[in-house]
Amino acid sequence: MNAAAPEGLRIYAIGDVHGRDDLLARLSQRIANDLRAGDYDKAVTVLLGDYVDRGRDSREVIDRLARHDFPTPIVTLRGNHEDVMLRYLDDPAMLDQFAAFGGLMTIVSYGVDPGEEMKAGAAAAVHAAFVAHVPEEHRRFLEETRMSVEYGDYFFCHAGVRPHVPLDRQDPGDLMWIRYEFLNYRGSFGKVIVHGHTPHAHVQNHENRINLDTHAFKSGVLTAVVLEGEGRRFLDTAG
Repeated sequence: MNAAAPEGLRIYAIGDVHGRDDLLARLSQRIANDLRAGDYDKAVTVLLGDYVDRGRDSREVIDRLARHDFPTPIVTLRGNHEDVMLRYLDDPAMLDQFAAFGGLMTIVSYGVDPGEEMKAGAAAAVHAAFVAHVPEEHRRFLEETRMSVEYGDYFFCHAGVRPHVPLDRQDPGDLMWIRYEFLNYRGSFGKVIVHGHTPHAHVQNHENRINLDTHAFKSGVLTAVVLEGEGRRFLDTAG
C-alpha cells in the first residue's frame, strides 16, 4: 500500500533554508502558483528546520516565518541550527559552537559586527550585542518551533528518527541531530519520514523516507515535496 496524505489535504514540505530568504520567497511564489491547481479542501506547509546560519539572511527568514508570510498555513519544525542558536542566546559560552555551525552569518544578519564587538569586549560583548538585536518575537518563534508533526502516513521532522523506537517516543535530540543510524536503515519506520539535515545534490525519494535538503545556501536550490492523496511530486527554485 502506498503512503497517503489525509483525504482533501495538500501538504507542502520544505527542506533546509539556511538563511536564503531569496530562495524561500521564490519557492513561496511557486507554491502560490501551484495552489491554483488541484482538487483539495485545504493545504498546509511544513518547514523542516534549519532556517538560520550559513546564508546571509537568517533574520529575514525568521521574520518571514514569524509573520506567517506564506501562501498557506505553516508548521515550523526545529532543526539543530535553531537548537544551537537558542542555546547561544542563553549562554555566551556557546559562541564557538554557534560560529562553527555558520552562526556568525546569523549574527551579522541581525546587524552585529562580531569582529568589532570582539575588539570592544571579547566574546561577552558579541553575545550581549546579539541578544540585544534579536527581537522578542524572533526568540518566541524559535522557542515555539515543534519537534515533529504527522499527517496521514507521513511523519515530518528535521533530521530523522531512531529505528525500532515508536514515533511517539522519539528523543528530541534524535529528531534534530540523528544521521547514520537513521540514514542507513532500510526497513519501515511505521510511516514515511520526511526530513532534511543531511545535504544531497538531489532529493532522496526512498520508500521509507524523503530527504529534502538540497544544500540550498550553496546550490541555490531549495526544494519542496507536494503530498496529495498517494501522489508525491517536487517543486524547487532551480527553474
